[in-house]
Amino acid sequence: MLQHVKKFIILGLSFAILIGGQIHAATPSPQMIEQFKKLPKSEQTRLAAQYGIDPSMLSSLNDETNTKSSLANPTLVNPRMDKDLQGFDSEEKNAITLEVEKYLKEKKEIKDKELKRFGYDLFNGEPTTFAPVTDIPVSSDYLVGPGDTIKVQLYGKENKQLDLLVDRDGSIRFPELGPVSVSGLTFTELRESLSQVIKQQMIGVEANITMGDLRSIRIFVAGDAYKPGSYTVSSLSTITQALFVAGGLNEIGSLRNVQLKRNGKLIGTLDLYDLLMRGDASGDLRLQSGDVVFIPAVGGLVTVDGEVRRPAIYEIKNNETMADVITMAAGLKAGAYPKASSVERFNREGLKSFLNVDLTTDKGRGLHVSAGDIINVKGVSSQFESAITVVGAVVRPGKYQWYKGQRVSDLLPSLWGDLLVSADLDYAIILREINKYGDVEVHQFAPSQAIVNHSASDDLLLEPRDRIIVFNFSDDDQNRYELNKLIKKRVSTLNELTDENFQTIDIFKQGFSELTASSSKKSAFDNKQELAGIVINETSKEDEQQVATISQEVSKMLANLFDDPDLIKLSHVLTRQELLYPVIRLLTIQSRNGSEAQIVSVNGQVRYPSVYPLAVNGDIRDLVAAGGGLKEGAYLVRAELTRTLNDNNGSTVSHQNIELSRALSNDVSDNMQLKSRDILTVMTIPDWQEHQSVEIRGEVKFPGTYNIRRGETLEAVIERAGGFTDYAYLPSAVFVRESVRKQEQLEIKKLADQLRREIATRGVSKDGNVINYSDAQLMLNDLQNIRAVGRLVVDLSAISVGIKQADLQLENQDILYIPSTQQTIAVMGEVQNAATHRFKPGLTIEQYVSMSGGTRKRADDDRMYVVKANGAVMLPTNSFWFSNEDNLQAGDTIIIPLDTEYKDNLTLWSQVTGIIYNTAVALATISKL
Repeated sequence: MLQHVKKFIILGLSFAILIGGQIHAATPSPQMIEQFKKLPKSEQTRLAAQYGIDPSMLSSLNDETNTKSSLANPTLVNPRMDKDLQGFDSEEKNAITLEVEKYLKEKKEIKDKELKRFGYDLFNGEPTTFAPVTDIPVSSDYLVGPGDTIKVQLYGKENKQLDLLVDRDGSIRFPELGPVSVSGLTFTELRESLSQVIKQQMIGVEANITMGDLRSIRIFVAGDAYKPGSYTVSSLSTITQALFVAGGLNEIGSLRNVQLKRNGKLIGTLDLYDLLMRGDASGDLRLQSGDVVFIPAVGGLVTVDGEVRRPAIYEIKNNETMADVITMAAGLKAGAYPKASSVERFNREGLKSFLNVDLTTDKGRGLHVSAGDIINVKGVSSQFESAITVVGAVVRPGKYQWYKGQRVSDLLPSLWGDLLVSADLDYAIILREINKYGDVEVHQFAPSQAIVNHSASDDLLLEPRDRIIVFNFSDDDQNRYELNKLIKKRVSTLNELTDENFQTIDIFKQGFSELTASSSKKSAFDNKQELAGIVINETSKEDEQQVATISQEVSKMLANLFDDPDLIKLSHVLTRQELLYPVIRLLTIQSRNGSEAQIVSVNGQVRYPSVYPLAVNGDIRDLVAAGGGLKEGAYLVRAELTRTLNDNNGSTVSHQNIELSRALSNDVSDNMQLKSRDILTVMTIPDWQEHQSVEIRGEVKFPGTYNIRRGETLEAVIERAGGFTDYAYLPSAVFVRESVRKQEQLEIKKLADQLRREIATRGVSKDGNVINYSDAQLMLNDLQNIRAVGRLVVDLSAISVGIKQADLQLENQDILYIPSTQQTIAVMGEVQNAATHRFKPGLTIEQYVSMSGGTRKRADDDRMYVVKANGAVMLPTNSFWFSNEDNLQAGDTIIIPLDTEYKDNLTLWSQVTGIIYNTAVALATISKL
């Protein structure tokens, strides 16, 4: 079924392109008819309308041969677009959604944003039959006429059921009473009159009189109807029922001036706005045979948009005012600002004019509207008056009321009840506006001192519109699943991501890293993956376009952090630098008039080295707290403060040594107040190193993981491991180093790039052989998928006897594996039977190859080599194939490579014959000269 759906989708999309997006009836192709038959009827109708196919044609697609008669009302109107998908199973529904709806999503979103004509969706249907309705209840004022059926039930002295038809002369034929005239009587009058006659002339008989089948009348629907024409309807039908049967109005039909004409005269008009807006059906007159329901063209139209409850396009009559139009739009929303409403209007010169209207005044509400007016009711400002915003590592982030005398401890009274467990208790900031232009300054405080000790320097007085940011102590312990789900929702290009990706890929972090890469002072160094071909670190590759898109969205989200409810709710999972991004941005922007940006930096041995806002009266101790405090290994005796001084003669940079321990103790001589663009560098204790370890596996007395110091050698660690066991086979030791693996991986990449260039050169070279692109691409893919192992050749035998030249210094995460005694030699490559043989001292390479059945025809004997047990490669040194058996050791592998230039005998003799022939021709030609 999925294949059928896909075929239908392709046909539908092709058809949609052909019709150019316009909605007109069209004839479906035979292929589309076959696909329609396999879909539910409701979905047939929906997709037919979606692709511009006349839905009435679908009735011929269904194989319904046996139609049963029913007394129930026939369906007079089918929806023009049926969105019901209940007829689909999950597989079909998903296929339609993923293929068709994805294709039309952008167009639908644009269409949905467009304002629609009010009231036209009421008649969003079309007729399917002209049969009259037969079982509608009859009202007491119904006028009985020719064609009606009257049901008379007699009981008492006689019991019978009579169905009496009103003749053309307006009378009924009663068996015992003769003709009885009922023309011009209402149903109530007929029932009373006929009951009285029966009672008088049929003694002892009672009668129950009801209406049977009602007569049908022929009416005409003319003008701008969806489907004008002649219709047979019930005699109870009214103007609105006639409109429903005719499918409503077309695009230019008037809703406010529907006319009923009888015998050429205007009987009445119906304003459908009265029915739709006020429920007034008094103008919905009952129809008679021969009546004409005429729909004239629409009158003036005005557009109402903005902060109204029902923005739409409305039809107006003469002398209607702004108040009338706003009433049509269901009034103003709570967030409307009617004082700033506007009207776009065409003037007499054919140009657009713009009017400001105050809808709170009688003059504004009484302004007459004109055809073509565009009325826009503006909304209130999104800013909050005097509200305080709290974001970050708090239990309830959001906006709070401000009152005079309020302090930090009043807003956050409890460490455990208001702050998260992960909150940094030593660093938080208040972003405060200092003027009407939105310029800000930063105040720093320690939440623990403000809440617990109520310290005056930390428990700060709050001002209106303050924004408080509380940070997490650690940025690595937060679950960012919901944050990444939010960014996925807002970035349309990430539809291919699934929710499972967020557990392993932090797309918000990727976007922020890309955002700050160009401005971060350290990014110029951190982004280096290699130096002169030497690998120093490794970063994962991402799709540049996708990351750029995420970066743009992250920038917008963080810039509006304090006004984005969704992001405020998730602000507790944002990192320190992400929360500071809008602060740094504001401080940088407000320095545009030549003033210095109030930002400082801290580098070195702090938890979060970066750029930070310079707080009011901020000092070195505050900057260290902003950086998350000192890391283990920070040098407290000396730190360096770099300061830039600007004057009329230019800019100079000075460096000053600070005793960090005294500065952190708030010693005035070292805890200096900071200035704009100051940089504090916290140094590392001399000879300090982070925790480093190596692993020793295999045949040592105490295998395991060993911590190492800088410069420690392999010999020393082996000694700490207790030395080798009696079963250790040192020539086969395997030593793996991560930096070597990265270097090898880089070389593989270089080789792949070189091969790609060679293939391209062969493809365009005049003399080069043409290479199949797909084969070359497969070869390149195989080469790029090779994973380096990072094996470093070491000579443990030499190290074990104390040769210092063979020893080497260890690096972090080195691994040494010492296998047990080896007793085999492997023969691989172009031999008859690649196998592993027991090592026998004295045997040569030729003998081991013979034990494997000898070489194949395509073997390249001249390039034979041996991979030693320790990973080294040994090449032949004479024509006797390593005849010195002492060169072979247990654990070695003999490799016989493939001869890539091999030619079989037929090809060889063909080439030789060609050469001889060409030579003979040349000699014959020369002899004739």
